[in-house]
Amino acid sequence: MREAARGIAWVAEERLHLTMKFFGEQPENAVDALRDSLRGAAAGHDPLVLRLGGLGAFPNLRAPRVVWMGVDAEPKLELLHHDVERACADLGHALDARAFRPHITLGRSREPLARPAARSLADAARAVRYAGEAPVRTLDLMASVLAPPGPNYTVLAAIPLGGA
Repeated sequence: MREAARGIAWVAEERLHLTMKFFGEQPENAVDALRDSLRGAAAGHDPLVLRLGGLGAFPNLRAPRVVWMGVDAEPKLELLHHDVERACADLGHALDARAFRPHITLGRSREPLARPAARSLADAARAVRYAGEAPVRTLDLMASVLAPPGPNYTVLAAIPLGGA
């Protein structure tokens, strides 16, 4: 896929993640309340295994801005997302008005891709036959600092699922 669309800024493997809730800029003093609230949300959920597979793009592969790998929206993940949203709403964070579409961002396009490149990317995406699993044991509260090679992520709290 890298060869098919050179206009995509691909995410480094160590930066791949599933976002449950994006907070945007937050004051440092918000971390403790977020951690405690997320701890409550995570306690009622056992560790789970994500099923990964399928490639796509937002808004679509004809005009890709974000290239992603799909994550099966199984009920356990949906319930965890719901509890995360509810816990954050209790702290005054707005509920996400969009439907939860779990995915792992693989790359982003800063500029619209030319049609031939978008077509090549779509063809390459259809040719990928990947199915995998990823165990999830923690809900991580992350800080993200934008930098030229890509965002730098720091784990502020690794909250165990199931409260263990």
